[in-house]
Amino acid sequence: MQEEIKSKLKKILNEEVFLEIPPDPKLGDYAFPCFSLAKKFRKNPNEIAFDLSKKIKGKFRVEVNGAYLNFFIDKGELSKKVIIKILKEKESYGKRKNKKNILIEYPSPNTNKPLHLGHVRNIALGNSLSNLLEFIGNNVKKVNLNNDRGIHICKSMLAYKKFGNNKKPDKKSDHFVGDFYVLFEKELQKNKELENEAYELLKNWENNEKETINLWKKMNKWALNGFNETYNIFNLKFDKIYNESAFYNKGKVIIDKGLKKGLFKKGENNEVFVDLGEELGKKVLLRPDGTSVYITQDLYLAELKFKDFPKTDLSIYVVANEQNYHFKVLFKILEFLNLKAAKKSYHLSYGYVSLPEGRMKSREGTVVDADDLVEEIVNLAKKEIEKRYSNLSKKEIERRANIIGLGAIIFFILKIDPFKDMIFHPEKSISFEGDTGPYVQYSYARCSSILRNGKVKGKSNYNLFNDYDIELVKLLEKFPDIVNKATQKYKPSLVANYLLELSRKFSEFYDRNPVLKEENNLRNARLNLIKSISVILKSGLNLLNIKTLEEM
Repeated sequence: MQEEIKSKLKKILNEEVFLEIPPDPKLGDYAFPCFSLAKKFRKNPNEIAFDLSKKIKGKFRVEVNGAYLNFFIDKGELSKKVIIKILKEKESYGKRKNKKNILIEYPSPNTNKPLHLGHVRNIALGNSLSNLLEFIGNNVKKVNLNNDRGIHICKSMLAYKKFGNNKKPDKKSDHFVGDFYVLFEKELQKNKELENEAYELLKNWENNEKETINLWKKMNKWALNGFNETYNIFNLKFDKIYNESAFYNKGKVIIDKGLKKGLFKKGENNEVFVDLGEELGKKVLLRPDGTSVYITQDLYLAELKFKDFPKTDLSIYVVANEQNYHFKVLFKILEFLNLKAAKKSYHLSYGYVSLPEGRMKSREGTVVDADDLVEEIVNLAKKEIEKRYSNLSKKEIERRANIIGLGAIIFFILKIDPFKDMIFHPEKSISFEGDTGPYVQYSYARCSSILRNGKVKGKSNYNLFNDYDIELVKLLEKFPDIVNKATQKYKPSLVANYLLELSRKFSEFYDRNPVLKEENNLRNARLNLIKSISVILKSGLNLLNIKTLEEM
């Protein structure tokens, strides 16, 4: 009905329009403010509203309230249209046809430590945003960058070289590598010379010194093997993987060209830098010894991605807000160099994620590793399931616990605005009640249970008039707009919170209405409503990369 009203207004006004939901139902179901049309028509907004009320016709009643057109819709017609549309289109309800080519880079880890809670937020955002962009019709390619060279990697390597005794991993291999990064920082407190030794190792690596390269290959493989195990848990697959080690030198070519053009300068210590003015200041691009910094290879990678995916309309970097300065500098330098990536790149900057006890620090070993977090939450889910069911097999408990546990983590992260810092509470995330993933999954399972026990008998009916019914129908009708808005604003949180609202409204509705005991017409209409709710709950959870269960 919203689309019908908007379509009729667009035809009259010859422009896109947006409807509002009045704060009081007595003012109508939808409202169209005419203030913005005053300049176009050179009339008072109240007069414009009055004139439009005479021209627009449809299966709705129109009232003028000052500068507003208030629309009162036929509730039976609304419920019929919405429910039939959802049941016909199923999980395609709300899809669009944008047809843009979009590249998303995430989680881009350093290969000196395992993936941690911060990476989990990155993966959750990257996966859900990819799903959302595809849902509205875009062609999405997912890429990953392994930051597999540099001083941090050399610190892990040096610690292993000095204290590892050629030992092979005795635990998950990326965790094994990470232990040596933490060990380096501990030993550094006793011996400050280790910092210089790490830089010497970096120079050896860049000079392709055989022993150093062999050590790097061994530890890099351990790290990447461990990452792949974690990616599988989160169902993360890439269209292309880039390794910083493969092209870091090519970034130096870009720097040399910029130096010759006078865009970059050499400092007193022979370092190469760019002066980006008062806001961004001076940024070193090559160290005095000629070694690269992160931005050196990022300049090359930015253009390389457009060569590998030439039809790309937008390249999104999903990276925490601690790198805001880095990306401002990167995009500014791309602009200086007049490179294609400059105008088609966006940094999706998300907030820190910490624990109730405070911020995590990799070098101090106080991070929560992604694998340990998943294991902890899945174990909590198992305990909840075992409390509720005594006759499930171990295999079934394991299956449900994995779906619920992983869903709990992802949902708890995604319900928070990505641009805000957040605190992750493991115990709160797994609750079957409240603003959690398991609560939404349970709502879907509850719908499935009702539909298993109740079939539509005789002729289907879609006409609903009860206030609780219509409130749910209106909420279902909003789903396409919520998805579109979430995608435009890069906020999967809008979908997560919409699913919470739908779950709460469904619970209120079902507590008040004994659906299976209603007379046939009303029973059929409400069963169709519940079918529609289950479709949207599943579709919404799929967009967040969360699986559903028919039984919890």
